[in-house]
Amino acid sequence: AQQHAVPAPRAEDGDPRFAQQADDLDTRAADQEDPEVPEAPEVQEVSTAPVAEARQSTGPAAPAYDDAEREAVLKVMRERRDIRNGFRSDPIPHEVLLRVLEAAHTAPSVGHSQPWDFVVIRSAETRAAMQDLAQRQREAYAKSLPKGRAKQFKELKIEAILETPVNIVVTADPTRGGRHTLGRHTQPQMAPYSAALAVENLWLAARAEGLGVGWVSFFDEREMVRALGLPDHLEVIAYLCVGYVDEFPDEPELMQAGWSKRRPLSWVVHEETYGRRALPGEEPHDLLGETVAQIRPLDAKALGEAWERQKRMTKPAGALGMLEIISAQLSGLSRQCPPPIPEPAAVAIFAGDHGVHAQGVTPWPQEVTAQMVANFLGGGAVCNAFAGQVGAEVCVVDVGVASELPATPGLLPRKIRAGTSDMTTGPAMTREEAKQAIEVGIETARDLVAAGNKALLTGEMGIANTTASAALISVFTGTDPAEVTGRGTGINDETLARKTEVVRRAIELHRPDPADPIGVLAAVGGFEHAAMVGLLLGGASLRTPVILDGVSAGAAALVARAIAPEVLAACIAGHRSAEPGHVAALNKLGLRPLVDLDLRLGEGTGALLALPLVQSTARAMHEVATFDSAGVTEK
Repeated sequence: AQQHAVPAPRAEDGDPRFAQQADDLDTRAADQEDPEVPEAPEVQEVSTAPVAEARQSTGPAAPAYDDAEREAVLKVMRERRDIRNGFRSDPIPHEVLLRVLEAAHTAPSVGHSQPWDFVVIRSAETRAAMQDLAQRQREAYAKSLPKGRAKQFKELKIEAILETPVNIVVTADPTRGGRHTLGRHTQPQMAPYSAALAVENLWLAARAEGLGVGWVSFFDEREMVRALGLPDHLEVIAYLCVGYVDEFPDEPELMQAGWSKRRPLSWVVHEETYGRRALPGEEPHDLLGETVAQIRPLDAKALGEAWERQKRMTKPAGALGMLEIISAQLSGLSRQCPPPIPEPAAVAIFAGDHGVHAQGVTPWPQEVTAQMVANFLGGGAVCNAFAGQVGAEVCVVDVGVASELPATPGLLPRKIRAGTSDMTTGPAMTREEAKQAIEVGIETARDLVAAGNKALLTGEMGIANTTASAALISVFTGTDPAEVTGRGTGINDETLARKTEVVRRAIELHRPDPADPIGVLAAVGGFEHAAMVGLLLGGASLRTPVILDGVSAGAAALVARAIAPEVLAACIAGHRSAEPGHVAALNKLGLRPLVDLDLRLGEGTGALLALPLVQSTARAMHEVATFDSAGVTEK
């Protein structure tokens, strides 16, 4: 198979203790806002007729706007904001509101169905009733959040129902136009999509008039329909708070609050097929290569400031031991001293099955993988309990489970294939499949960081995955399989001997070259290992700390390091597993674990236990006084 080139690592002139590091990928496109309104172009029926040759042009094309006009249109789009704060009580003149509603009414709609209606609410009594409904849903949502997120959410203002002189309810009538509305034959959801375009038109026109708009989505739709006395067949698309404001913020309020980040345009534009990313005028770019190229060393200036601050803090130098090293690492990673506190955090649990299970390496049946995924999603696993305690989000990703999993809230369906092949009879996966699984991990890192998470944790689930982990570790450390193959889920001596021999046979069959990390991964790895490799690379490219779990995460880190050595500067070893291979992996990586409790569960449990330690060392950099500021005499 053709090997994909990976950019060579760059040398770093900073602190030798952090010889590898990652660079910042700006996740904000300066003047865009988190899109709560679906951006849907006007949809036309697709013709089944053969494509005719392009009509020969006979004259000039329709004129475009001049530069000033075009800039005015783009300016109002860039400066539109979802406003929650700073509304004024000034009344909205009728002629202004009329222009805004006329703009909304000129929106495109599928089949020219115009399914929208606008209910203008000024009554204080009605607005108070609506605020009560929104408050109840806010409280319900807050209870559903992990503690780290709930703490953030508590500080957010989500509505301005009473502070604005006008509220507008935008509805969609799915029956308008009759049964045969053009464009809705195969796409019945086009009525609400069309109404959403009316919302966008309204919003842009309001911005041009100096009016702020805040979209309130904390409602039970049917409850609102009843409270407002709307016809039962209508769908509520938006509840908008409209009024004059003191100012329009330079960036979205949710970005200012650290709730989320802007995804770059280059992440979301695909040429011809999904995944073939390219901006107009550019060649398609390779996601893995692009990610590796964005990994940079730790920032030497921030590192130096962190060490100096540690010396001035009211404690003996070195008294916090390894935590002082972690705090400096976080500073260099973020390019800030003190560093951001890594909260909220999310553990990504990648799940996949293994063909090598057929070799009898574990007594557990393969269907347990799917059953445990259901357990994660139901909140009944150890990782759920630990995540609940430390306030982290649990994100479950099906990257290769053998059975089909039902669509469930919290499950990301990213299956490459229904389990790997048996590594003792052939490669576990193709090279392309390995790369696809790595890209799943990169995309997961991007999604979680763009959603506002400031730390990523590795987790995995896959019956027989410690066999693949042992094979990967043996290859990258040059250690005999007998020294790195462990008991996994608690197998007996006979099964351990069989498992060790299986690892040895697989390595002898493939003779994988550690200088070709993707080739090694394809030969003896698992889909969840590959996805964790991507999570590490993606996190490092976004300058976000990644806390490693146990032996499978250690195996993935060895692969990631072989691809991009500087990835290690973003990695923190959460714990040391009871699996012997994990010790070999950590030694090769040069990482010291924060926790050593003989854990061997996986699921991200060890990383979750380490999370409060990482957060605490960052908090200490913010809150512990210096000798000067506290008036404490130094020795």
